[in-house]
Amino acid sequence: MKKHLSGARVILLLSFLLAAAIAVSFCIGRFSVGAKQLFYILLSRITYIKPFWSDTMEAVVFNIRLPRILLACLVGCSLSAAGAVYQGVFQNPMASPDLLGASSGAAFGAALAILLGASSAMITASAFISGIVSVVLVLLIGQRAPGKKVVNLILAGIMISSITSAGTSFIKLVADPANQLPAITYWLMGSLSGAKRSELFFAAKPMAIGLIILFAIRWRINILSLGDDEARTMGVNVNLLRVIAALCATLLTAASVSVSGMIGWVGLVTPHICRRLVGNDYRHLMPASMLGGALFLLIVDNISRSLLSTEIPIGILTAFIGAPFFIYLILRKGGRV
Repeated sequence: MKKHLSGARVILLLSFLLAAAIAVSFCIGRFSVGAKQLFYILLSRITYIKPFWSDTMEAVVFNIRLPRILLACLVGCSLSAAGAVYQGVFQNPMASPDLLGASSGAAFGAALAILLGASSAMITASAFISGIVSVVLVLLIGQRAPGKKVVNLILAGIMISSITSAGTSFIKLVADPANQLPAITYWLMGSLSGAKRSELFFAAKPMAIGLIILFAIRWRINILSLGDDEARTMGVNVNLLRVIAALCATLLTAASVSVSGMIGWVGLVTPHICRRLVGNDYRHLMPASMLGGALFLLIVDNISRSLLSTEIPIGILTAFIGAPFFIYLILRKGGRV
């Protein structure tokens, strides 16, 4: 009971911090928006208020900052939830959202679309489809190969990731160095600078499906952590549950990468931080990871767009923050993550 209350308090605290971070994020930027103006601009969409702010200020809030803030929260939430699921399903503390090749597959699809001169919407769609196809191939190979299924899936993920990464490297080799190569390189570094409502709506649907299903089955992931034999004795179809969880985590990863590019460490570090706060019970760890991931990426995105005069790709900052913190976690726990 004590752990449950502790987990509930942590989740409540993370919810409060996320709400506060969202409010502050609206006011951060090169175009100043005061707290009073922000409150009434948002309220004006619910009830009539005589405007005392400029049209530009309202456009910045609704057309630029709102889509970016929501997308940062969704991507952070999705990547962190996917990482927590992979770590539980595969019983590997080093598992991350790109374990089954979704990230590298999505990167290949985006690079190919950029090479072919596709529109922004087509680049997003190509990245999403390519990420899903890569994981489907991993699942087919892993299911057909003899031996332990978990090991087969991990090895198949490494193989497919290697192939798609090689394909991305080849595309960079033949791309136009004046226009296409910089666009591909910038996309691979990860960024939310071009966040649009269309991208938000595109990613929100698969993210909602994946998050809702994983939230609903979070207590079953606890059973998987006991081992396959113990789970079977409790009447759980281990293979089916593992495939469902992996597919949902993959859906989240592919949707996230398709709209934000390659953003690492969120799905690896955030679940470990939340695990230290609420324990290993996925009934608490899953919602904590979702909220913690959204909070972490939103804060990093605010830093990326305000630290320097030019925006820093968010993937660079997550690596600078995530890698040292992960080293700290390893040293703090005596070499065990």
